[in-house]
Amino acid sequence: MKRIASTLLVAVFAGAITLGAYKYFFENTKYAVVSDDPGTSTFHTSLTPTSPNGSGLNDVDFTTAAERTVNAVVHVKNVSIGRSQPSNIMEFFYGQGSGQERAQVGTGSGVIISQDGYIVTNNHVIENATQLQVTLNNNKTYDAELIGTDPNSDIALIKIDTDRDLPYLAFGDSDNIKIGEWVLAVGNPFNLTSTVTAGIISAKARDLHMGRNQSFIQTDAAVNPGNSGGALVNTNGDLVGINTAITSQTGSYVGYSFAVPSNIAKKVVDDILEYGNVQKGILGVNTIPMNTPYAAKKGIKDIDGVYIDAVEENTGAADADLRSGDIIKQVDNIAVHQFPDLTGYLSTKKPGDEVKVTVDRDGEKLTLPVMLSEIQTLVVPEMGLEVKNLTDKERKKFKIKSGVRIVGVPERYRGYGLDGKILLALGDEEINDIQEARALFGRISNYGKTVITMLNEDGERERLIFQ
Repeated sequence: MKRIASTLLVAVFAGAITLGAYKYFFENTKYAVVSDDPGTSTFHTSLTPTSPNGSGLNDVDFTTAAERTVNAVVHVKNVSIGRSQPSNIMEFFYGQGSGQERAQVGTGSGVIISQDGYIVTNNHVIENATQLQVTLNNNKTYDAELIGTDPNSDIALIKIDTDRDLPYLAFGDSDNIKIGEWVLAVGNPFNLTSTVTAGIISAKARDLHMGRNQSFIQTDAAVNPGNSGGALVNTNGDLVGINTAITSQTGSYVGYSFAVPSNIAKKVVDDILEYGNVQKGILGVNTIPMNTPYAAKKGIKDIDGVYIDAVEENTGAADADLRSGDIIKQVDNIAVHQFPDLTGYLSTKKPGDEVKVTVDRDGEKLTLPVMLSEIQTLVVPEMGLEVKNLTDKERKKFKIKSGVRIVGVPERYRGYGLDGKILLALGDEEINDIQEARALFGRISNYGKTVITMLNEDGERERLIFQ
């Protein structure tokens, strides 16, 4: 027994000696000594208190918003008739020949906004449709009726009839959303129904330079083809935007997308239901875009706000004594830093509404009440012609009751002699005013021919055919 104890004790001592020798001779541990240098200054990089929960992501609950939204977002199918490419020169110029018509199917999303089946979507989702179908989240499919559309804002209103009340989303106030706020995009990308993606508000009042003076919400929630017309909601499940566009060289999501603000969409829907078209109110001022040769010539640059270049006669701006040289800084409680801030807010108003406009006039801040006027000119979709309502004097001169005057022509149509002529009809349909012109031109098909009837200064009728 003593021999065993002696042997164990020797083994323990031998192991200890071996380990100590290894540590001393073979391990080369490097230590850095931190000196207390009185010459080194210290400072605080931030005084912002941090959350004990880290980044805060775990504090956000998306499930409630998703549950409220998915059943109110629908799949929209658009069946339209297109024509094959011209097979000969006669068909190219005159629309005659052996080109065959064929059905084309497009898909997108829509948002139910009332329990009786009204659905808001994008105009480009339903344009040129010969048949519209809507599939709910429970896979039931219904035929849909087009109620009205506004190509300028890319908003359309359709309706389905069901025998039961439908889940729907309430419009939120898009003016109150904040940059950095969490949002969900809900739609049907690539025909994948009820898809929910999350992101934040990246920017507000974004102008995509699409020729419509539109103001978009920018977000980094993933949006792809098929999401158009779907819902952008906050974490409460309030509808704050209608997903509309992406900017991409590939046609798919690359990190940011754009939505029509809910306040604009709601105003368009209300106008369609009440008037049958969109009532747009204007201040009555001409502005100068920044960073343009004209702005440089006028010596205007680096302005925080919107510079008024001229005030139109017989408008609310003229009555309120807005002047050339004023810089618009605020409208009601909306700060105006750039042109889309102004147009985005005014898009939620109609003629007759009064807004308080705060301007900087030679360093002095003035707040003036302005009654919005009815728009007299607009740019029609597709062809891009700027048209103006006829005056009583013009109707009397040409002995006509309907028509609009062409006052602006884009570069690609300059050689056709359109400027200044009276536009009477598009195809077989008469044009009574600029709103009707916008609606008719918004239905132009890219696959057919466009026939316009005009009146020149001598009162002679002219017809032009565009392929």
